[in-house]
Amino acid sequence: MDFSNYLKHITQLVDDYLKQYFPPKSEQSGLIWTAMEYSLFAGGKRLRPILAILANQVVGGDLAAALPVACALEFIHTYSLIHDDLPAMDNDDYRRGKLTNHKVYGEAIAILAGDGLLTHAFYLLSDGLENLLPPAEIVRIIKEIALAAGPLGMVGGQVADLLAEGHSSSGEQLEYIYNRKTGALIKAAIRAGALSGGCNQEQLEVLTTYAEKIGLSFQIIDDILDLIGDEDKIGKRVGSDLKNNKLTYPNLYGLDFSRKKAQQLVDEAKKEIFALFGDKCEYLLALADYILNRDR
Repeated sequence: MDFSNYLKHITQLVDDYLKQYFPPKSEQSGLIWTAMEYSLFAGGKRLRPILAILANQVVGGDLAAALPVACALEFIHTYSLIHDDLPAMDNDDYRRGKLTNHKVYGEAIAILAGDGLLTHAFYLLSDGLENLLPPAEIVRIIKEIALAAGPLGMVGGQVADLLAEGHSSSGEQLEYIYNRKTGALIKAAIRAGALSGGCNQEQLEVLTTYAEKIGLSFQIIDDILDLIGDEDKIGKRVGSDLKNNKLTYPNLYGLDFSRKKAQQLVDEAKKEIFALFGDKCEYLLALADYILNRDR
């Protein structure tokens, strides 16, 4: 199967699994489920679920164990987007080509929808893995994801990003922000996916390095698209980072250096995993190229 069709296949599997964790419309209690669904099924790339599944598969794992991991990560990622878009944070009106959650449901419901997605993620994860993996492995996976999503990961990175707005900062501080705000959950996707597949320590270490490099490359490309991307393709207004005085790679180093840095990181990531997995990592190699060359 070519990579484009494989992505569509995996995305459909993920969406079908996600829907299992929403009650029937007739049983939904109030507005909260509708608001959660609105952002979750707004047409995202499903990058983190795809990474988790690819990591599981490249180490010879069972897809059934990868799906709860993949879908919990998408719940957490979507919660973070809802909260990022709030007026108190980035104050964005559009996300994935649609009005942001708070523009449709109001700030209070948007906050609660994010809270609901975050907490429901850990129910989905524990429920989905309960009869598939030993308890110790389930706990290890939950620990990976919780660490990446919290103050030592994504939330901590968001705080550092907010504090850096409007201040002169260093490349070291920028990478600190990126490695936590975006990179932590990408790394958790790879690591948790590999753990769900029963990886060994060498495989885990190599996949972790791959994840760190593509995670930084992903954020650099995001910064570039925010400056020169096509609004119709990226689904939100360009220039929001500049408007909010955010510290970004292009602002610090320029577009040309940023593109070269993203390319270098992807090349290094591909070399790292191919040395261990060979042709078995075909889709992970293709995904790294997709991250580099994407236009949304």
